[in-house]
Amino acid sequence: MVSRLRGMFPVLQTPLDAQGELDMPSLRREVAFCIQAGAHGLVFPALGSEVQFLSDRERQRLVEVVVSEASGRIPVVATVSAPSAAIAVEHARHAGRVKADAVMALPPYISHGSGDEIVDYYRRIAQACDLPLIVQNAAPGVSPDFLVRLLREAPHIRYIKEESGASAHNVSAVLRAVGPDGGCDGIFGGAFGRWMLSEMRRGASGFMPAAEVIDVYVQVWDAFQRGDAATARRIFNLLLPLINQLMLLGLPVSKTVLVRRGIFQTALMRSPGAGALDDDDRIELDAILADLQPYFKI
Repeated sequence: MVSRLRGMFPVLQTPLDAQGELDMPSLRREVAFCIQAGAHGLVFPALGSEVQFLSDRERQRLVEVVVSEASGRIPVVATVSAPSAAIAVEHARHAGRVKADAVMALPPYISHGSGDEIVDYYRRIAQACDLPLIVQNAAPGVSPDFLVRLLREAPHIRYIKEESGASAHNVSAVLRAVGPDGGCDGIFGGAFGRWMLSEMRRGASGFMPAAEVIDVYVQVWDAFQRGDAATARRIFNLLLPLINQLMLLGLPVSKTVLVRRGIFQTALMRSPGAGALDDDDRIELDAILADLQPYFKI
């Protein structure tokens, strides 16, 4: 679809209905909302989608819905993370068949394997779908030196999503090591965009936050890209309390906001033990959203 992925690529949350079943109409609304809000692409199903709590069949069915609803309007990154290369390859082949625009994968989780095994894992994913490949470097993560090795030894790896530890420093380290012609088309930030301004200054090519206020994130991105750092910081400062609550309480915050914005029916989680916001959490969220409301586009 595009020669290079760049901008705000929200990770979609997985909606559930009142019975705890997958809610496809809400997922379609979420895709439409993100497109209307100005997102430059979509990511699904990643950690922010509770991917590790979805069956393989559910993952593929949901990816089909996202690709269908996006309908070529913006790129879709299908996440193929898995405990082993064999499983990741099946998801990568499916992503290719349904015409996703790129794939993203964590290193093998549960058992991480040796460096050589991780390199082989990414090579096999790349061979399975012939799509641009994004390495998701989430905590505990791998070192910048190992990311550079991946870029050099697995040519289909074109991007990194960096959200491990001091992620802004890692962005600088990788870009410095590979140079302008080092085979890296871009580094995306994650972790709810908590280091967004610093990472943009260091050369980040985009971000993958959750979806609930993607319209506000887009305005931070747009202001910075046009050289208006003061506006970018002013809007970003309004996002920080929400990012803080997300870091403390997790995805129930995202889903609660999506309910309040008329996109999801419920804030139910697939993750066991995820909990819900209590009354004081909701009071705090009310105050946060009141400050963000002038920047909602929808």
